[in-house]
Amino acid sequence: MRTILFSCVLVSVLSFTSCKDEEAPMSTEPQNQQALTTAFEDPPEWSKEVVWYQIFVERFRNGDPSNDPTKADIEGAHPGLVPESWTVTPWTKDWYSDDPYFKDIHGKTARGGYEIVRIDDKIQFRRYGGDLQGVLDKIDYLDSLGVTAVYFNPLNDAPSLHKYDPKYWRHIDRNFGPDPKGDVALMATETHNDPMSWQFTKADKLFLEVIKVMHERGMKVILDYSWNHTGTTFWAWEDLVKNQSQSAYKDWYWVKQFDDPNTVANEFEYAGWVGLQSLPEIKETSPQVHEGGVHAMEGNVYSNAAKWHIFNVSQRWLDPNRDGDTSDGVDGFRLDVAAEMPLGFWREYRTFVRGINPDAYLLGEIWWEEWPDKLLDPEPFVKGDVFDAPMNYRWFRAARHYFNKSPNSIPPSEFVDSLNSFRSNLRPQSNYAMMNLTASHDVPRVGTSLLNKNKYKYNSTPYGDANYNIGKPDAATYKTLKLLLTQQFTYIGSPHIWAGDEMGMWGVDDPSCRKPLIWPDYQFENETTHPLGLERNEDEVKFNTNLFNFYKHIIAIRQQHPVLIHGDIDFLLIDDTNDVLAYRRFDSDTEVISVFNNSGVKQSITVKVSKPQLYKDVLYGQSTKLSEDQKSITISLEARTSAVLAAE
Repeated sequence: MRTILFSCVLVSVLSFTSCKDEEAPMSTEPQNQQALTTAFEDPPEWSKEVVWYQIFVERFRNGDPSNDPTKADIEGAHPGLVPESWTVTPWTKDWYSDDPYFKDIHGKTARGGYEIVRIDDKIQFRRYGGDLQGVLDKIDYLDSLGVTAVYFNPLNDAPSLHKYDPKYWRHIDRNFGPDPKGDVALMATETHNDPMSWQFTKADKLFLEVIKVMHERGMKVILDYSWNHTGTTFWAWEDLVKNQSQSAYKDWYWVKQFDDPNTVANEFEYAGWVGLQSLPEIKETSPQVHEGGVHAMEGNVYSNAAKWHIFNVSQRWLDPNRDGDTSDGVDGFRLDVAAEMPLGFWREYRTFVRGINPDAYLLGEIWWEEWPDKLLDPEPFVKGDVFDAPMNYRWFRAARHYFNKSPNSIPPSEFVDSLNSFRSNLRPQSNYAMMNLTASHDVPRVGTSLLNKNKYKYNSTPYGDANYNIGKPDAATYKTLKLLLTQQFTYIGSPHIWAGDEMGMWGVDDPSCRKPLIWPDYQFENETTHPLGLERNEDEVKFNTNLFNFYKHIIAIRQQHPVLIHGDIDFLLIDDTNDVLAYRRFDSDTEVISVFNNSGVKQSITVKVSKPQLYKDVLYGQSTKLSEDQKSITISLEARTSAVLAAE
């Protein structure tokens, strides 16, 4: 295959050569001086063993107030205007209460053509000043929790709070580092389409320090990118808007119609992701057809120059100094809206990434086929030629359905049928590499999700349902959460924590799942305001030490019993009448048994064991009794509780 590009990287034993406006052969086989430690088609072994922690840096911790965003830094972000009175929001503020500048944006017209009147729309303007120094300051905290892998939401330089609207893919956001103004000046000296001119800003260097420190702690690091779209301040898009059909980047985007310079009107039209003008879409060889749902599609990125720019950016973070030693780079990528980009592109992307780091992990956001009822089967994406695993939304929706009886009650047999069905058409290595998540930046926090009994991610805000509970989870919800977490941390796949869930945070769907983290050394205002002006309980916002300790304990159990990571699974008890479930994780030498009393009454539960030996509940310390024939054990469980039984 021959590739025409404006900038390229020739891969030959990781020696990279820059070129412009030339043709270059595209590498189709991994080439690397490192030993091939992972087969090309397999997930890296480490991805099966980790406990994931997802960090949204802007809301994680403000470690350096001197780099806080200014009005100029956020110009161009959705919803397309910034008032002169704009300021950074205090970290500990009552979430739904007004910022002083809200009065200056109320009723204004957003870029999408709607009036800015809802608090959710106004919250999009907020910045809290979270940065990478804040991450460095809290690595001890992550270590103490038991985290062994970190998934960063996009860090690329962008005006928004979420960074999915990049200005530069190749640089870390200016306000995440110690010298925003200096970084802006440095970026201005580079040639966008010449990777050899790219330099490392101070924000870039601080991220490399974060990687270094995390790697020293035994933590893996993956970085989130959306190659599906850019922001409207992205350098190639700005050139396209300025030069229209004469732009060198006219083939990078889905342009429906260029402006006619001979008319007064502006005829320029383009496709934005899900219709958002703030997120112009990268053009593929075939258009996405969403009628009938999202499905895997063949094809590629239309512009080879755009594709190689993506490859160059990826290489930059996989092997920052291009010396063939990837220990100073990220350990993989989480790929946003992955089902909406062609499989041909992803196959080439895997080849390129694995050619640099054979142990890199590629995680796809494979989510909805048709919202809100049908989740996409990830099978086409995890055959060994595209991704190592998807984010396992299917597991969580089924587990929430069973343990939370939402949107209705189902028996354990239906839950088990769902779990078995999800694994049935996927390769075993993909099932073990799954990221099993209970919440993220895109859904309600897990405590809020369990507090409400609606469908998964459906009308999950007061604007969708005025009765949706926005408050602090109650005791019954935390009991359900502990049931769910026990299943998450003893099931096949790697468990994931959305930063703050372990602190006891709550919040409805986006943007309220993105509150700043409630660190115990901060004093927060109580939440007293309702977005619809309705009455609500006054909720104290405070770090939940009890819940944190439970997360820490269940993580330690998983790490102390490797069979919970690598073992097979066998369902021992599926009792629809009594709403009881038990399964074992086992190998040739060991088994650990998880038992769940999902009913509303205390029960005595008996399960078979493989060996005549005593078993200890390592979760709560409950006692068990071995039967006379030594083939089963019995445990008494209170209503809505669980146990994790390991041989003494």
